[in-house]
Amino acid sequence: MSTSTHSFMFSCIFIFITLSFVAQAIVPASETFKYINQGEFGEYLVEYGANYRVLSPYAFPFQLCFYNTTPNAFILSVRMGNRHSESIMRWVWDANRGNPVRENATLTFGTDGNLVLADANGRVAWQTGTANKGVVGLKLVSNGNLVLQDNRGRFVWQSFDYPTDTLLVGQALRLSGPSKFVSRVSDVDGSEGPYSFVLDKNRIALYLKSKNSAKPLLYYIAYDFPPKQGINAVVFNSEPVNEGFASELGYDLYVGNSSVASIFVGRPKYNSTLSMLRLESDGNLKVYTYNDKVDWGAWEVTYSAFDKDGVYGVSECKLPSRCGSLGVCEDSQCVACPRPQGLLGWSKDCAPPRLPPCKGGSQFVDYYKVVGVEHFTRDYTQGDGPMKLGDCKEKCSKDCGCLGFFYREQSSKCLLAPELGTLTKVSNQTHVAYIKMSK
Repeated sequence: MSTSTHSFMFSCIFIFITLSFVAQAIVPASETFKYINQGEFGEYLVEYGANYRVLSPYAFPFQLCFYNTTPNAFILSVRMGNRHSESIMRWVWDANRGNPVRENATLTFGTDGNLVLADANGRVAWQTGTANKGVVGLKLVSNGNLVLQDNRGRFVWQSFDYPTDTLLVGQALRLSGPSKFVSRVSDVDGSEGPYSFVLDKNRIALYLKSKNSAKPLLYYIAYDFPPKQGINAVVFNSEPVNEGFASELGYDLYVGNSSVASIFVGRPKYNSTLSMLRLESDGNLKVYTYNDKVDWGAWEVTYSAFDKDGVYGVSECKLPSRCGSLGVCEDSQCVACPRPQGLLGWSKDCAPPRLPPCKGGSQFVDYYKVVGVEHFTRDYTQGDGPMKLGDCKEKCSKDCGCLGFFYREQSSKCLLAPELGTLTKVSNQTHVAYIKMSK
């Protein structure tokens, strides 16, 4: 028999043994469970004013729960906080985001190793997809990671690979996936919102998804990588300082499996291991740190990418929706509503003009001018040109997704805006905006 034939037979036997081993690895009956979403709600304070029911998987200060912010629409989630504390508890991971279940829904972990969330009528709303893959147990780890393990303790599946709007300490984004996490729509609606925190090839950045643009709009860069550095992962991390009493929070950057740099974002007054990085529903990026040694005021905002006082260098006026769908912002305050009649007092009712059905021509639309303002994307794009004002206006008129344009009269740069949002007040009166309106 030839050497190649021996090698082939050995490979077949090895694969057969491996597959047999995986197939025979089952969850012991004592480790299986079936929870039914029913019974009394918890009595302690939680985010979003939610009702919740706790489940058994627990590792201080994390616990698996069902919660809802609207009647009979429940999310399976991991909660962070001490249930005996008077401080609010926060939701750090959702399983069935945007696909809620009802009363009497079931969460089942069977001997085949699959974790399944099914609605009351039997419809599968979410599952880990780990049936017959060697899973022998489920565990909620002390860092908030919900994991399914094989008999060697390796993670077959982990919630850290499926972030929603939050990263916990030790959780990573990878170019190979997941490479982003996404905000909530609002405190009431926990489904996927328009803002995303993304690990790109050359940067970590925040984007706004717009129905009027094929590409998301870049509004903040957390870090730019050197072009040839080849970063493939970023980990939200906590590093001890001062003999371990306090910690520094930041991003660890990886090339392959090696950490090549760290980006500092904050240093709380105490151990920051219990921290979370969250993309808020308004597009702001914040770090919340939990002090498990106190009962009241346990949470502290230890970092905010957009800050009222400009401590971190970026004004809240740069938040796309700081002043709603249209408004002028100065010193982190909404100061005016730009209308054809001029700058009026701002209110939540301030909005772009209603436009006629788009036919892509200047004969159907007109514009009114706002002097001394900038678009929220201007820090990262200068627009096109140089071009004449009339050409910029015509370009916007022909674009059904353009709600207005921003023009720099000195450099003749033209920036089309698929979203208007917050206009930042600037001292340079040659930086102007033209808001599209019906003719």
